[in-house]
Amino acid sequence: MLVVAYLVFAGGGGANYHLIFAEGDQLVKGDQVQVGGVAVGTVTNLELTKDFKADVTIHVDSSLTPLHEGTVAQVRVPSLSSVANRYIQLTPGPNNGAALSDGATLPASATREVTDLDQLFNTLDPKTRRGLQEFIQGSAAQYVGVGRQFGESSEYFAPFLSASNHFFSELVRDQPVFTNFLLETAKAVTTIGARKEDLASLIENANTTFHAIGSAQSQFAAGLKELPLTVHAGNRAFAELPAAFKALTLLVETSKPTTKPLTTLFEKLHGLVTTGTEPITNLANAFSRPGPNNDLTDLARALPSLYKRLVTASPATVQGEKESVPITAFFGPYAPDLAGTLRTFGQSGAYYDGNGGYARVSPILPSFSLSENTLTPTTPQQALAALKTGQLRRCPGAATQPAADGSSPFAAPELTCDPSQVP
Repeated sequence: MLVVAYLVFAGGGGANYHLIFAEGDQLVKGDQVQVGGVAVGTVTNLELTKDFKADVTIHVDSSLTPLHEGTVAQVRVPSLSSVANRYIQLTPGPNNGAALSDGATLPASATREVTDLDQLFNTLDPKTRRGLQEFIQGSAAQYVGVGRQFGESSEYFAPFLSASNHFFSELVRDQPVFTNFLLETAKAVTTIGARKEDLASLIENANTTFHAIGSAQSQFAAGLKELPLTVHAGNRAFAELPAAFKALTLLVETSKPTTKPLTTLFEKLHGLVTTGTEPITNLANAFSRPGPNNDLTDLARALPSLYKRLVTASPATVQGEKESVPITAFFGPYAPDLAGTLRTFGQSGAYYDGNGGYARVSPILPSFSLSENTLTPTTPQQALAALKTGQLRRCPGAATQPAADGSSPFAAPELTCDPSQVP
């Protein structure tokens, strides 16, 4: 019973520690000592050391004692606008560190001072401070004459704080992620600090921009009036997007089987396009070249006038050519053979393709003939017996096997050829 009474009336025990700060930072007796936002003790005494530093004595509740080596103490304020209210934030050292006994002292290397608003402003150069001052003055000018509206909007300040509290509670729920976020933010702020000249210019230009917006309030109001209509039209467009995405998804799924053949086609088409670029360019130049009378288009345009001049100049020649058409039409299908004969006299053309004329050669082996699974010696006359002679009325294209579509041999009614004369 005595032990219980002692614990109740004695305040639960705890321990006292001395914190050495470079300055007092407006600390007073009774200021809280917190860990993670929870009060765990109070400031009990402040003294000045021989080297003119602040010796702050704190009492820490038994729930947190003993502290361990590696503990860091820092003076904090609820906000930068605060002046008198301060508290000490403790960051306990690891539990595997040596325990600090009651009355132990944390040196100045383990303490951090508070950052006042004036110290923050002192880090800015005059140009930046002037830009910030103009920004604040411009913000104040925006609320001139709208105090009543501002007062009405302030009624929503308490719900805003409640929602913000909920937001930050959710934000710090996952400590590792939040810690990583703070570290990355610190890196970003350091990078921004290195570009303070650019930041000052940005603030100054922002002030100019706000002045320009303020001078165009009527146009800005008209734009805001049209904004709901724009948003409504955008909502309607977004409402139609799911159907479009569904159709697009179906198109993509349907097109997947064709991607591999298309890849092969494009690979082969690349070589064709590369090879054919120069001929196509030359062909285009042949039909269309800058300047007068230098391409096939100009030639085609000149043909009607040339025809009229020829008819007028030599009507007898034109009439003779018209009357000779039925006679010379017979030679038209044999034009490749005639051209080959005139070009290389003594040779006859037989087959033609995109590369010109070529010959088909079939070897003849007269040594043996096959009869009832037996090879029988033959004479040269017997080997040549299957060859045909005297085919003097072949139709054009009859020198090779007939085409599957029946286009060869070419037996036109006006030709006096025999389509049965084939190899």
